Amino acid sequence: EEFEKPRFSSGLWHGDGVVINVPHREGSKPALFKFYDIYLWKDGEEEKLFERVSFEAIDSDGKAILLRGKKEKRFISEHEWLYIYDGELKPVYEGPLDVWGAKLTDEKVYFLTPDAGSVHLWLWDGRAERVVVGNHWIYGLDASNGKALLLIMTATRIGELYLYDGELKQITDYNGPIFGRLKTFEPRHFRFKSKDLEIDGWYLKPELKEGGKAPVIVFVHGGPKGMYGHRFVYEMQLMASKGYYVVFVNPRGSDGYNEDFALRVLERTGLEDFQDILNGVEEFFKLEPQADKERVGITGISYGGFMTNWALTQSDLFKAGISENGISYWLTSYAFSDIGLWYDVEVIGPNPLENDNYRKLSPLFYAKNVKAPILLIHSLEDYRCPFDQSLMFYNVLRDMGKEAYIAVFKRGAHGHSIRGSPKHRSKRYKLFVEFFERKLKKHEEGFDVEKVLK
Repeated sequence: EEFEKPRFSSGLWHGDGVVINVPHREGSKPALFKFYDIYLWKDGEEEKLFERVSFEAIDSDGKAILLRGKKEKRFISEHEWLYIYDGELKPVYEGPLDVWGAKLTDEKVYFLTPDAGSVHLWLWDGRAERVVVGNHWIYGLDASNGKALLLIMTATRIGELYLYDGELKQITDYNGPIFGRLKTFEPRHFRFKSKDLEIDGWYLKPELKEGGKAPVIVFVHGGPKGMYGHRFVYEMQLMASKGYYVVFVNPRGSDGYNEDFALRVLERTGLEDFQDILNGVEEFFKLEPQADKERVGITGISYGGFMTNWALTQSDLFKAGISENGISYWLTSYAFSDIGLWYDVEVIGPNPLENDNYRKLSPLFYAKNVKAPILLIHSLEDYRCPFDQSLMFYNVLRDMGKEAYIAVFKRGAHGHSIRGSPKHRSKRYKLFVEFFERKLKKHEEGFDVEKVLK
C-alpha cells in the first residue's frame, strides 16, 4: 500500500532499509534545525522511530543507528551529544564538550570533540574514552572494521592521513618536503581573565630586530561558535612571516568549552564577546613589549567579518581592518541569509521588526565612529552572509567621507577563503598583504583594489 512520503532533510542506509530525518512540523512551519521526526522505510512500510527529538540519525552499521544531538533542545546553538539506538536508546556521550563528527563500526563509535583549541578522537566501546589527544586538529574521520581513518593538522602543518587501530600511525607525508623548506611559527598560548570567565588566547611571534617593534594583527574566528587553536591558518602564518604579531582568542560563544560558555553570546553578540577580544589583546601586550600598540589591525571572516566591522565602530585601538563576508545590518541578514530565519532569530533575538537588538548590535548604525581604513572583501555567491552586508557598510562609510575600500569576487560561496580556486585565493592573499603593509607599516594614503589585483 502506498503512503505519502514526508519531505526529509537527510537519510542513510540501515541494512536493507532507509532511515530518514524529517524536520518536525508544528502547525504550518517546520521546526527548523531544532526538532526532527525519524522514520524507518523498509519493505514498502514506514515506521516512526522518534517524534519531535533534537537528534538526527547520522550513521548505521546495519544493526544499530547512531544519533547526534539531544532528546530536546532549547537552542540550535547547544552542544551536540551522541546516542545509539538498537531498539533501545543508549547514551554514548553526553557532554560537557560538543561532538563534531562520529562514525559507527562493529558496534564501536569513534567521535571527535573540540576542546580548548584542539580536536581529539574518542572511542566508545560500551564506555567513552579519549584515545587520540594532543595539540592538533582532527578534521576528517571515517571508520570501518573497528579502525578509524583520520585527517590531522597542527598549527604549523597542514593535514596528513593517519590510521588509528589501538595506536596512531601516520600514513602520508605529502607536505613534508614543502614544510621542510618553509619557516612556520608555533603559537604561544596564554590564558586571561575577562569579566567573569577565563579565556584562551594564542599569538605568533615574528622574527624581530633587536629593540624593534612590530605591528599586530588580531584574527577573529567565524561562528560565533567557531574555535581557534591548534589548526593551520594560512593567513596567520603568512602575516607572521611578513613581520607581524598575530593574536587570536576564543571569546565567549566559541566552541570547545562547556555549553554555558557557548550560549553566553546569544542576543549579546558584540558585547561581552568583543570585550573578551579587547582584554585578550591587552593581556598580549603585557607579554610582548615589542608589540606596537599604535599599529594594530583586525580581520575576520563571517562572524569575524561582523566583529571587524563592529571593532572599528566601537574602539580606536585598531588602525586598519579587513572585513570578509561579514555582517553590518542584522535585519537584512535575517531576511536575506539562507540561515537568517532561524540563526539570526536565535543569535540576535526574536521578533526582528520590533527587537532593538537588530539595530543596536549592527555596525552600520555606528559608521560615524569609524576612524581607521577598512577593506571589505565579499563574494557575490555568498548566500550565508549576503553581499548587501558589505556593500551597505561601504556605501554608508564612503558617503560619510570615511576611508573604505571594497573588493568584490564574482565567484565563490561563503567559504571562498578556503574553497575558492587557487587563483581566487591568491588574489585574496595579495589584497590581504598589500592592505596591511600599506596601512600598518607604510602609513600610505589610498588603496587601489584593481591595481593590486592586476
